[in-house]
Amino acid sequence: MESSDRTETVPVQAATPFLQWTPVVAGAFVAAAVSVILIAFGSAIGLSIVSSSSTWRDASPALAVASGLYLLLTALVSFGFGGYVAGRLRERWSTSAHSDIVEFRDGTHGLLAWALAVVMTGLVAAASAASLVSKAVQPATSPAATTGEPLIAYELDRLFRAERRPADGDLAYSRAEASRILLTATGRQGITPEDRAYLARLVASRTGIGQPDAERRVADAIAGATAAVQKARRSAVILGFSTAVSLLVGAAAAWYTSCVGGRYRDGVDPSSAWRWPQHA
Repeated sequence: MESSDRTETVPVQAATPFLQWTPVVAGAFVAAAVSVILIAFGSAIGLSIVSSSSTWRDASPALAVASGLYLLLTALVSFGFGGYVAGRLRERWSTSAHSDIVEFRDGTHGLLAWALAVVMTGLVAAASAASLVSKAVQPATSPAATTGEPLIAYELDRLFRAERRPADGDLAYSRAEASRILLTATGRQGITPEDRAYLARLVASRTGIGQPDAERRVADAIAGATAAVQKARRSAVILGFSTAVSLLVGAAAAWYTSCVGGRYRDGVDPSSAWRWPQHA
């Protein structure tokens, strides 16, 4: 009986690195691009944080809630696309690997794409804000404007409205000073009686109206400024909370869609991602 030894050659698969930056960067760029498109569209229809409203007076709580919901939709769509790209482009790991390990790697790539997209968007937003602030800085010879002056611009217009304005005096400086006083109306102590009396005298001297009329204008301006500041604070809280929730939901969407992309890459039924894993 003749016997022969046969040696079978088994191909050895090259080790795939745990982290692959190319899919991560690609997914981050896709997520950032889609989010920019959706934010631009939302800004055009008034459902974005970067709204086309002329002043913050239009930022009602209802509009803030609608903007928050649109921000949530933006996070789901943009980070969902980015996570899917990151998972689909990642190289296939060993076919003998456990499915939980594969899904963990795919989900990690989607989560890293989400994190990189958030950092990129934050840096761009910070650079844009710094550019706007630098353009808004006035020279030293100009009156020191208050950052909250646009918030109560209408109250300041009503406060210093006059038929015939006196020739002397710097109205811009008076408006800036009045805005700093009015913005203290929502503080714990509110506007002090001394500031109220000084503001009435300032209005009377700049507009030429009588002292009683100036005091009535000051009272109306204080009420309007208080309402405007409180409305802006409520809107800021709603939008800030919506932003945080949207980012967290976007992280979950990126993780899940990255796992779905990995299943498509491996030829596995992606609908099984909806089912709870069963262990023997």
